[in-house]
Amino acid sequence: MARSALSRDEVLDTAAALVKEHGPAALTMRRLAAELGTAVTSIYWHVGNRESLLDALVDRTVTDLGTIRPRGATPAERMVSVARAMRRSLRERPHLVAMVHERGLTERMFLPAQRALVHEAHAAGLRGADAARAVRAVQFQVVGYVLVERNRERSPAQSPGEEELWREEPSTGSDPVLAEALAAPVDTEALFTESVRALVEGLLAGARTP
Repeated sequence: MARSALSRDEVLDTAAALVKEHGPAALTMRRLAAELGTAVTSIYWHVGNRESLLDALVDRTVTDLGTIRPRGATPAERMVSVARAMRRSLRERPHLVAMVHERGLTERMFLPAQRALVHEAHAAGLRGADAARAVRAVQFQVVGYVLVERNRERSPAQSPGEEELWREEPSTGSDPVLAEALAAPVDTEALFTESVRALVEGLLAGARTP
């Protein structure tokens, strides 16, 4: 028996979950109806056809990335918090972000985060080209890092792996702690935070707070 109550938000939530887990190709109106326990015609009534549904998911993704809010006591801390939130958002919804990109809305998606970074760059005393450079550097660091992470995750198993190679590397003989650290699994969250913090502190070094 088809359910009697269904909201547009529930349709979009379920559609987004399907795309996140299986990719856009898995999102069919029939499968979505089955997930919701309703008739296909009910979904059409709420969101239109499949293309309209995909457009709505793209719009929602753009809006979601616009909810990033800086946290921290200093401009540097707040810029790092924006970068971490951007990375988290991109990693949580790769298929949806790809759909945004395919529709030519990537710059619009990043605009709210850029505005937040501009605000903090100004608070730190940067202006003009220096502020723009800081915003771009942080954005590129986030996007580049996420791409590297996804490439590592999707690459085939390596043999020998990084751990084996560094354990056997003769150049680290005088620095066994280095060899051990490079042979250990990578804490990507900690590495990202450390690298973006160093980047931000370097960009803001010498800036005069108004």
